[in-house]
Amino acid sequence: MSVVGEAGPGDAATLGELGEAGILGDIFAALTTTERVLVGPGDDTALLATSGPVLATTDAMVRGRDWLDEWSSARDVGAKVVVQNLADLAAMGGVGTGLLVTLIAPGTLPARWARELMGGIAEVSAATGVPVIGGDLSSSDGAVAVSVTALGELPGGRAVLRSGAEPGADLAVSGSLGRSAAGLEVLRRSDADWWPPQEYAEVAAGWVAYHCRPDPDLSQGPRAADSGALAMLDVSDGLVRDAGRIATASSVRVDLDEEVLAGSAGVYEPVLGARTALDCVLSGGEEHSLLAAFPAGEAPTGWTVVGTIAETGAAGPGVWWRGERATGGGWDHFGG
Repeated sequence: MSVVGEAGPGDAATLGELGEAGILGDIFAALTTTERVLVGPGDDTALLATSGPVLATTDAMVRGRDWLDEWSSARDVGAKVVVQNLADLAAMGGVGTGLLVTLIAPGTLPARWARELMGGIAEVSAATGVPVIGGDLSSSDGAVAVSVTALGELPGGRAVLRSGAEPGADLAVSGSLGRSAAGLEVLRRSDADWWPPQEYAEVAAGWVAYHCRPDPDLSQGPRAADSGALAMLDVSDGLVRDAGRIATASSVRVDLDEEVLAGSAGVYEPVLGARTALDCVLSGGEEHSLLAAFPAGEAPTGWTVVGTIAETGAAGPGVWWRGERATGGGWDHFGG
């Protein structure tokens, strides 16, 4: 029963005014589903039809730690947190089958922000055909956090782990390196009223857009698996750190190709300078391009070979750049 003059769900200014039932009924209403969702949001648990082993991964984003409202819209945040998870599935050679979304926020959070967040989630969900099948809501004393758990499957029936790289193999990347980090650097510098030279303004804006809403080619994961990828992950913490994870898991040495990577850095150099441009390529995270080891000469068309796999030798597993062990990159949530 409604009362004359009472605000309806669509008129509510905050989540507190909207209420839990209003949030579920109003904000999540735009989500689509698929025939594989036997029971969707609204029951105690979702019921999803699967065809074999299930992949599962989760990722969370916290306002002020993983994004800033000054730089990222709610729609950006929604799209980004879904892509992060789907990239993890792709890095195993998988595809998504369902998403579970959790929102933790104070009652004072504008309802419009939450609607836009779900709009970003819905965009990626629709584009990839991976439905939202459930989730959770919780209030907080001020923190805003969004978490997504993605479920998936293996079209080719084989999971590509980090541990399969072998000496003599090529290390290749599908997609860009350093683009997200370059966008972040542009945002940081723009706080001082700096902006790239006019001739580079448009391309720099593209880096910023990619940082706020990465859009890797997720179809390359199953393609890599079908092409015989030996080991794979997505570049979430930078080339050096993530290649190091393959090296450690596979007990091998990775030698990065200086010429190829210097060429990648050259794209950013006119705007950011040589040193920062190279740092973006070697250490920049949140790229979510796929990094994989393939038998020599067998990387799929469109992939770029950025290094080779070798025996470890006395120095043990690791990544080498310009003849020296390379470290760094990534984000430590509990580091200094």
